[in-house]
Amino acid sequence: MKIKTILVSQPKPENDKSPYYELAEKNNLKVEFRPFIKVEGVEAKEFRQERINILDHTAVIFTSRTAIDHFFRICEELRVNVPDTMKYFCISESVALYLQKYIVYRKRKIFFGNNSFKGLVEQDITKHSSEKFLLPLSDIHKPEIPRILDNNKINYTKAIMYKTVSNDLSDLSDVNYDVLVFYSPTGIKSLFQNFPDFVQNNTKIACFGPATARAVKKAGLRLDVHAPTSETPSMTMALDKYIREHNKNNNKK
Repeated sequence: MKIKTILVSQPKPENDKSPYYELAEKNNLKVEFRPFIKVEGVEAKEFRQERINILDHTAVIFTSRTAIDHFFRICEELRVNVPDTMKYFCISESVALYLQKYIVYRKRKIFFGNNSFKGLVEQDITKHSSEKFLLPLSDIHKPEIPRILDNNKINYTKAIMYKTVSNDLSDLSDVNYDVLVFYSPTGIKSLFQNFPDFVQNNTKIACFGPATARAVKKAGLRLDVHAPTSETPSMTMALDKYIREHNKNNNKK
């Protein structure tokens, strides 16, 4: 059977410039988007159980805009007034600029890297090693983030301020797709939480990243499309290559 339908386990793109739309047009496909996971904030009551005093810290490390949102949400719920002296270290300039939603940007000490956490630590954070850092994170986060801080002997506190949970996908129970595309291990977890009796059969599984690939195989699924590779560095490139070959071989079926 030729591949005609794809479900991408991410939110629908905000504009029509997504490479997925080009992929659909090029291969005469129907591509749909549905996030398998969502982020929920940790309640203030639950955060208190971590016994973390935000004002014991002199600097905050932000790895995403989501982390910024939940840091200031927790501060508001706990009625914590963040002092003007607080320093902010952000993984990228775009994340740093997002701080303008909550603070007067030009009046604060803000540092940002080039979208590399290791680079941020080595170039900026280590130069301020006397600070006591707070690191807002999700319950599911990249293990190398705290590991890099530990390796550089940074004084920091890991604060779980939001969680990654499964979305309700019950409305998809009777909908079949030729390809399911995943970008994180939590997407695979959500698949089985929503459909514990899921059987792959002829459904193709595509995934991005080594951690997601490991989750696919650990779940006993067959991995059909994997990115990035040297030949196909993006997910849509890998899908395009696979679909063209698959549909060519099944052209007469």
